[in-house]
Amino acid sequence: MSLPATSPSDIHNVVLSSAMAPNTRLAYDKGWACFTAYCARERIADPLSASPEVVARFLLDCATQPRSGSGNPLSMGTVFLYSSAITKRFTDADRTSPTHHPTVRATLKGLSRLTGTAPRRVKALREGHLRAMIAQCPDSVIGTRDAALLALGFAAALRRSELCALRVDDVAIIPAAREQPRRMLLAIRRSKTDQNGNGQTIAVPEGRTIRPIDRVQAWLSVSRITRGPLFRSMKRGGAVQERPLHHSDIPRLVKRYTALIGLDPKEVAGHSLRAGFVTSAAAHRARLDKIMAVTRHTNASTVMQYIRDADAFCDHAGNAFL
Repeated sequence: MSLPATSPSDIHNVVLSSAMAPNTRLAYDKGWACFTAYCARERIADPLSASPEVVARFLLDCATQPRSGSGNPLSMGTVFLYSSAITKRFTDADRTSPTHHPTVRATLKGLSRLTGTAPRRVKALREGHLRAMIAQCPDSVIGTRDAALLALGFAAALRRSELCALRVDDVAIIPAAREQPRRMLLAIRRSKTDQNGNGQTIAVPEGRTIRPIDRVQAWLSVSRITRGPLFRSMKRGGAVQERPLHHSDIPRLVKRYTALIGLDPKEVAGHSLRAGFVTSAAAHRARLDKIMAVTRHTNASTVMQYIRDADAFCDHAGNAFL
């Protein structure tokens, strides 16, 4: 049996698709679905035949018209993402994308000036915040899970997708020996900076206040989980289910406990745990390479932004005369 011919562009598209992060793929699918719905309203039968003017009007509509649910237009970050989704669909179909046309580029540039494109910076939760949040976790199965999730998410600077993807056999606790305290090695199977799934390992110390190892062991003990997903959804009565937490559960959990300690939940997100570790490490003068070994950032400039935030008032240039 002869196999169908495969062009270099077909291979290229398959590689791109497989390398794309699952959340990015979902976002692109949503962007394309919104564009096809817009084309249907404009009576354009084939979205891949849309002109640059149609694409420009679509992006303008996204950035200026209220959306159902929130009542607000889409952020410019989402508008740019939808533009990228259109580009990818046209490229996959071996067609020139209208997003490259000067009309579309001028529209995006004008919208950026009008609305601004500064990314939202969520509040970094420092070690004191985490101690207070963990203290608010109830003495129950759910509370034990939440304490373990908060502690590990902070101590290992995990992204919310990485927290949800953790499995029991990804956690290796090394017993204390001689003068060495207990240690944990955390295997990350796939991440934003490891799309090929080569795997990354994070060293997590025992700690004295956040105590991530104690809290993970307490969760495994009370939940009686021995394999499968580490952090799972639970029924209202406290019964542990088989399915893992969804990445959208993480910000809700973080917001719940920040509200309990008097912080504004609107200022935090799931990323606040990861950002908090970097900011805390920088404030305690940890070396840049040691911070990046935990966060697995590939670009030092990203980490430096957190370090500048932590150092903003340390040795301030105006301390001697203001």
